[in-house]
Amino acid sequence: MSYAVRSLSVGTFEEPGPAVFWMRHWDVWISLRLQLILIQGHGRTILINTALPDDLGPLRKEYPGAIMWGEPGTRGAITRASEELQLPALAAAGITPADVTDIILTPIVRYTTDTLDQFPAARIHVSKRGWVHFHITHDHPHDSRGAFPRDSLVHLVTDGWPRVHLLDDEHEIAPGLRTWHSGVHHRSSIVVEVDTADGIVAISDSFFVYENVEDGIPLGLNESFEEMVATNARVNRTANHIIPLYDHRVFDRYPGGIIAPGRLAGTH
Repeated sequence: MSYAVRSLSVGTFEEPGPAVFWMRHWDVWISLRLQLILIQGHGRTILINTALPDDLGPLRKEYPGAIMWGEPGTRGAITRASEELQLPALAAAGITPADVTDIILTPIVRYTTDTLDQFPAARIHVSKRGWVHFHITHDHPHDSRGAFPRDSLVHLVTDGWPRVHLLDDEHEIAPGLRTWHSGVHHRSSIVVEVDTADGIVAISDSFFVYENVEDGIPLGLNESFEEMVATNARVNRTANHIIPLYDHRVFDRYPGGIIAPGRLAGTH
């Protein structure tokens, strides 16, 4: 079973150097790119993550002082062109939220969960380990209790619960589409493996940029060196195409974000 895979840009932001490269580049800010990954095939339209809302004002009020949600023009704040807002980005790929059958979250944080309510029919796949950690954690310096918008979380644990699918540490969502627990960045971080006509595509936030996984330079926002070493070794051993979810160069290696063409909507 093979799928088509495409990356969609939904914004750029900056992180201080040591957040991307462990104990390095103290005086440098690293430019990063938020991506949604579109996977299509065998009757399914799957998104890895959802994008931020068009209006970031409520997030700025909820998290005053957070770098990513800073006012436009402030250092590190996310910026988006009009075509990088969620609906235009999906439309450029030939789909609407109503077409999406599945959403895979990695990790569970506000820049992946804040617009889940735009996909009322999609099944939501999330790491069981990450979900349990979220619900039992009282105080953690990195895995925030605010990982979901309040209204979305209430919906997911009540009326929306039938749509929530918890992933085991090794899980086959469908033939040719697998996930496995990687950690490194968050307790909910996973690697998504997709079988394509061009080989296995491995997608994750456990490595921000190619240097983290291909060169073994540890991620700065890293919760476990053991997980980092194991994740990098497995990805480099098994994947034909590696997609760090925040690296601009995905679009250099794969023009137009087309990682595995197959039969993507909006392409010929």
